[in-house]
Amino acid sequence: MLYSFPGRQFLLLTCAVVTSSAAFAQDNGCSVFEGCNSCDRVDEIFSPCQVCCGTLFQWSCTNLCTGGPDLDAPLVTDRPDFTEASSTVGLGVAQLEVGYTYTRDDNATGRTRSQSFPEPLLRYGILQDWLELRIGWTYNIEDTNGVQVDGGDDLYVGFKIGLTPQQGLLPEMALIPQVTTAAGAAAFTTNEFLPGANWIYGWEINDCLSTAGSTQFNRSIDDGTGEAYTEWAQSWTVAYSLSDQLGAYTEWFAFIPHSADTAATEHYFNGGFTWLLSDDIQWDIRAGTGLNGAAADYFIGTGLSLRYR
Repeated sequence: MLYSFPGRQFLLLTCAVVTSSAAFAQDNGCSVFEGCNSCDRVDEIFSPCQVCCGTLFQWSCTNLCTGGPDLDAPLVTDRPDFTEASSTVGLGVAQLEVGYTYTRDDNATGRTRSQSFPEPLLRYGILQDWLELRIGWTYNIEDTNGVQVDGGDDLYVGFKIGLTPQQGLLPEMALIPQVTTAAGAAAFTTNEFLPGANWIYGWEINDCLSTAGSTQFNRSIDDGTGEAYTEWAQSWTVAYSLSDQLGAYTEWFAFIPHSADTAATEHYFNGGFTWLLSDDIQWDIRAGTGLNGAAADYFIGTGLSLRYR
């Protein structure tokens, strides 16, 4: 999702290879062949389990792949929580996620009220089911002590790579190399190329409960001095299915600067609800609060996600 918190970023393409049990090592000559134009088995060339999979790797080598996007199931979105989904949208599928966020922050330096919209994140499956292109941007209106500025944010570009399906206690995983570019308005651009990466891991516990986390790092710019530093971000979310249409989540996330001049660690807690209007349309609402003095006081938001297949 994209909203008025620091983003995440970088770029990598890979294509795939061998798998084994809990480590991605070759075992008994068994491998999964990726990058093919069709998903037919090629037993005469590779043995004994070469198939095109919905994820780049499999936790164990069998004749059948598990995991990957399921277009017969309702859409899986990256919003409204901070933790991205650990799955991709699927080859040839486009998914547009938009929203609005209002944030309030009163501190020793003054009072800030900010709005961001329409927070579009376009996700499109390319080349294989396990790879998606991601493009995001948003518009900001910010009022600090009665002085208002507005304009577009820097452009976000990334690739989500579906790494593994869930197998028992072994998680479904994805990796997002990502970057933001200096394309925003003067009040909001960093004037820098800011790469990073986001590692996501999730578990479906049962039909009603799932959990996931993310660990990421991004190059960032200190607001006080303009110097670059590395910003880490950590999150953990728990999602609940309350009915076939209604879902909910609760989440903690934090921004953790490393070697920053003035930036401080920020902790947040948030939660929200999702309503499935159809298998391809989802509406959401959310609210969150800062847990320490460096964090914003609170934020609220809503959004809509649409899948085109």
